[in-house]
Amino acid sequence: MSGHGFHVHGPHDHELEHAQQGGHGDHGSGMTNQIAMFTAIIATVGAIFAYMGGATQANAGLYKNNAAIKKTEASNQWNYFQSKSTKQSLAEVSRDLTSREGEKDKYQAKIDRYEKEKNEIKAVAEKLEADATEWDKKSDEQMHQHHRWAQATTVLQVCIALAAIALLTRKKWLEYAMFGTGGLGIVVGALAALHI
Repeated sequence: MSGHGFHVHGPHDHELEHAQQGGHGDHGSGMTNQIAMFTAIIATVGAIFAYMGGATQANAGLYKNNAAIKKTEASNQWNYFQSKSTKQSLAEVSRDLTSREGEKDKYQAKIDRYEKEKNEIKAVAEKLEADATEWDKKSDEQMHQHHRWAQATTVLQVCIALAAIALLTRKKWLEYAMFGTGGLGIVVGALAALHI
């Protein structure tokens, strides 16, 4: 363009003006708007899925930690049980080796006390082991759900990539693939939400 009002269009100027004004017949703009809207929705859903995936992974770690704590507590109880068993055995040997009746009764009372204490300790240890097993099960369930959320997020990321390629190439089949992939991602996310 010169200062005297003479204006020359470059080969791309007409296309830029055409795109800014919505084009003739709006054949490209509709596809662009549709893909842009779909991409925004899928990106939002994908962000939610990613959050849920992170939350379930964190829960799985916490539950596994709880299981480890319960296993340690159970192990401590079993060690305590073993120490009572050892004391009981020593009392039984002492009872059997002593010749005095008064001493035999004293050792028998200790044996009976150790047997009672062992039964109580055993019940606590078994309860802790059951708790540890339950925490392990919950952790495994959360990890399974985490994997589902991660799969859904990945499929939605592929969908967004297909959207970008569809916008660049203007290929209708890519747009259909984008919609199909987005639908698949939503289905996998629904499976994650339903714990399947």
